[in-house]
Amino acid sequence: MTDGVLLIHKPYGITSFDVVARVRRLYGTKKVGHTGTLDPIATGLLPVLVGRAVKASEFLTEKDKEYIAGLRLGLTTDTEDITGAVLSKSENIPDSEAVIRAAKTFTGEIMQIPPMYSALKVGGEKLVDLARKGIVIEREARPITIHELDIEGAGADYTMRVFCSKGTYIRTLCADIGNKLGCGGIMTSLVRTKTGGFRLSEAHTLEALEALTTEQRSKLLLPTETLFTHLPMVKLSDFFAKLSKNGCEIYQRKIGSNFPCGTMLRVCDKNGFYAIGEIRDYPEGSAVKLLKRFDIESK
Repeated sequence: MTDGVLLIHKPYGITSFDVVARVRRLYGTKKVGHTGTLDPIATGLLPVLVGRAVKASEFLTEKDKEYIAGLRLGLTTDTEDITGAVLSKSENIPDSEAVIRAAKTFTGEIMQIPPMYSALKVGGEKLVDLARKGIVIEREARPITIHELDIEGAGADYTMRVFCSKGTYIRTLCADIGNKLGCGGIMTSLVRTKTGGFRLSEAHTLEALEALTTEQRSKLLLPTETLFTHLPMVKLSDFFAKLSKNGCEIYQRKIGSNFPCGTMLRVCDKNGFYAIGEIRDYPEGSAVKLLKRFDIESK
């Protein structure tokens, strides 16, 4: 089976699940998943897991992301973006200097209230499903971080580059900027340009993939290990690698490592990466314990 990470340039108007369905067909496997949803209005980078790489999803913490977004002032909608029903209009648009000053106040650690049109669940039901029924409920503000925010434009339309933490809703950011300015604001477009160390420039369109042969498509898959390059690595000898694969913990004192308890690791043997492990404490000392192997099929 072909395994690895496929970087897709998601087009406008389809869901992330639609992308997964097309990749399943192209690669001839049901074992396909994505690492972070993009709404139909959004385009850009969507990392997709193929084959045994799908097993990595449970270990992936959402990374910081970068977006290019369109902001239009003077409007509010029920979805906080251009696809929604218009709730209000205003012609009192501040000048560009005021807009830039207001936008910059949203950098750093801030609190953000998730929008009703989101996949967050309350009582087992998605907020978006409640919103479509006309139900609006109170949502608690959550901490997010806007690491960088660049904005340029004039009149009612602006373009923002936003580098932010996981859980950030860019359309809510647009609405909050508009609210701060007193004229309202909505998101008109959204492109994800970076996530998890990957860049949009590395991604492939679905149309390009469909034009390739099976062999050519397989060569586009990145190794599963690329999802974990931020983790330290431990390389085991044949003897200890065999023990670890049989379920044994590998004591650090025997392999010359000294990672703190709780450290997640890439575990390699002479053939390269084969598992994610964790340092755990045992009566006889700290040891590497495998959590998930990527060199064998799931049972």
